[in-house]
Amino acid sequence: MAVLNVLEYPNPALREAASEVIEFGNELKKLVADMWETMYLSKGVGLAAPQVGRALRLFVADWEGNRRVIINPMIIEAEGAERVDEGCLSFPGIYEEVTRPTKIRIVYRDENGERHDETAEGYLARIFSHETDHLNGRLLIDNLSALKRAFIRKKMSKKSRER
Repeated sequence: MAVLNVLEYPNPALREAASEVIEFGNELKKLVADMWETMYLSKGVGLAAPQVGRALRLFVADWEGNRRVIINPMIIEAEGAERVDEGCLSFPGIYEEVTRPTKIRIVYRDENGERHDETAEGYLARIFSHETDHLNGRLLIDNLSALKRAFIRKKMSKKSRER
């Protein structure tokens, strides 16, 4: 296993829509293992492939023992709404209130290509929604007011220049 580099905003790769995963072989399993290692080392609860420079419809998530590899997800139902502070590994140190559904129904494949149809509630629904956004090139700041987006863009651009 290897620790992967987590891309940070404003890296343009974070805005790319990810491609469907077609091959479910050893290369995919290695990427998944590397993503787990990277996510845990970064102290995250979810990590999408685009965040590590791979434009694939894949993310890993682990919340309170609900450990999942989610590939080619489709959120087919969403209900409720809750506004809670949310962070993102691609926006280190940034936490903002974001409204997400409290319950979703998601259809996806796992790393073996097996199909799953699952209902997720609470924080797990939030994680799945957040990571699915990444697969569509949508970021945390896209859920904020124009003023907050501008402030965070400026802060992240300054941080990027300092590296």
